[in-house]
Amino acid sequence: MRIVSLCPSNTEILACLGLTAQLIGVDHYSDWPADVKKLPNLGPDLNINIEKVIELKPDFIVGSLSVPGMEKVVERVKSLNTPFLILDPHRLGDIFDDIIEVGEATDRYQKACDLVDWMKERIEEIRQKCPKANPPLRLYWEWWPKPVVSPGGKNWLTDLSEIVGATNVFADIPEDNVKSDWAGVIQANPDYTMVVWTGIPLKNVKIEKIINRPEWRGYPFAKRDRIHILEEGWFCRPSPRLVTGLEHLAHILYPEIFPEAKSFI
Repeated sequence: MRIVSLCPSNTEILACLGLTAQLIGVDHYSDWPADVKKLPNLGPDLNINIEKVIELKPDFIVGSLSVPGMEKVVERVKSLNTPFLILDPHRLGDIFDDIIEVGEATDRYQKACDLVDWMKERIEEIRQKCPKANPPLRLYWEWWPKPVVSPGGKNWLTDLSEIVGATNVFADIPEDNVKSDWAGVIQANPDYTMVVWTGIPLKNVKIEKIINRPEWRGYPFAKRDRIHILEEGWFCRPSPRLVTGLEHLAHILYPEIFPEAKSFI
């Protein structure tokens, strides 16, 4: 089966199912595992080069609606005479279902079930070891600074927050993502700031710019030891690598209990 993946999380699911060798093209942002960077680059996930996809003659296309704006790409994929699967995850449970669905479509059903079982077991191990703070720690997840965009209640980061005994400060807003401003973040009263800018490598996010935001000066969540710059690939992508992100999050909050994340993904 000749497979094309149109977003990083799809590529990672396929790789975890042992299908890297069957990938013939990926979107510009797919970078894990490293071997996929050698494949034909089909452009950014919001502006896929459909003509190049056609030239590759895939047997199967895995698209996504996980990022606003992907709808136009999906419509073009649907117009092709090629089998396809479009993933649209929101919560952690949706991601489990997507992995199974990809496994069914690629003759990797049992491997997908085993992978999901492993994820659930590891997640439960982490949940059981985390302290149950009352009230729970409040986490502000920053997906983008201008405009301020954060995950809302209908997002897997709300689930990851709860697993480690914390809460997403915008969890009460039943949306995939929430647009706010610096005053809104202050009003949400977080204990920690988790910075994970979508599509931006960790090395390009400078903590000094966040510490020095004039509106935030004097607030505890804006202090250096309360701000954490996170790996985008561990938190923004609905794939099995979220387990590594969860391990890292647990280490940040409870370093005396959890060692640094050292996962196979």
